[in-house]
Amino acid sequence: MTRARARDLGIVIGRLPPGRWNAITDVPDLWVGHTTVIRDDPRVVRTGVTMIVPRGGRVWSEQVFAGFHSFNGAGEMTGIHWVEESGLLSSPIALTNTHQVGLVRDTLVGIAQQRRFTEFSSLPVVGETYDGRLSDMDAFSLTEEHVRAALDNAGPGPVEEGNVGGGTGMICHDFKGGIGTASRVVEVSGLKFTVGALVQANHGSREDLRVDGVPVGRHLGVNVIPSAWEGAEVGGSLLAILATDAPLLPGQCRRLARRATVGMSRCGGIGHNASGDLFLALSTSNWAPAESRGVIPVSMLAHPDLDVLFSAAAEAVEEAILNCLTAAETMVGFRGRTAYAIPLDELSRILQLYRPA
Repeated sequence: MTRARARDLGIVIGRLPPGRWNAITDVPDLWVGHTTVIRDDPRVVRTGVTMIVPRGGRVWSEQVFAGFHSFNGAGEMTGIHWVEESGLLSSPIALTNTHQVGLVRDTLVGIAQQRRFTEFSSLPVVGETYDGRLSDMDAFSLTEEHVRAALDNAGPGPVEEGNVGGGTGMICHDFKGGIGTASRVVEVSGLKFTVGALVQANHGSREDLRVDGVPVGRHLGVNVIPSAWEGAEVGGSLLAILATDAPLLPGQCRRLARRATVGMSRCGGIGHNASGDLFLALSTSNWAPAESRGVIPVSMLAHPDLDVLFSAAAEAVEEAILNCLTAAETMVGFRGRTAYAIPLDELSRILQLYRPA
């Protein structure tokens, strides 16, 4: 069976409808771009950069409200102290591998200065997960050109998933992982809003994997499909970016970010000791001009109306993780290690065992 998205396989998560693309880019003016680097010489490289760009690239000058949550902190996301202090996001969000956070962060600073997006300094947000099982991270193979290409490639519409961008060399629930995305449309007091999620999934154990509540991982043990970890401690991480056009204040964004934990847990993620499970939520509705002064009018959603957004966030993250798994393809990488894609025929067969005729 060719690779597919979860809904193409009849897996419908939750009760809320998806947006047009069922992707984070269903949020208006929210763009995504990838750069993927795969080569075997002179070093084995399976890595890349994924860029999430709010407000159609204007985020440097049109800062948006954001909030952060660390479910388990064995990871890195730069710029978060200022996001937490100010409640404002003032750069694109980049996702990459553990050893290249510095390069990606410095390149974004350079772009901001070169293009005069900032007058003084910038603290860009860059998150990482570990792709060292499949990629030689010590090769430091990414360059400024790769980072700039991911930003230049960013745009609206469908988002490529699986072995792409920052997710190229990632492993999820002991199957090939990577990038996944999904969205939900909600209605509040007659108004429609979108909640979108994008994940870089590199977390979880095989035996814990659940798909729409079904314990799929128990049926596909290492005796059926070999493990990419080869007896090593299960580590890895989950990065989840949530975006919405609902008018949220920073504290409400933090509350939304926490709900990524629910989507992660529904798939069987528990937040292992060595897992960096870092979640960021942003709202594109309110924005503040960079270097602004005086009073800035803002709007907010009433707190009781957040419940449907919380449901949307949980559903979108859950489906984004599954889309990552069903889109990713088997990859042979560093030192000949193999991360096998979850077999879609077997996945469908197992799900049918638990569904009434």
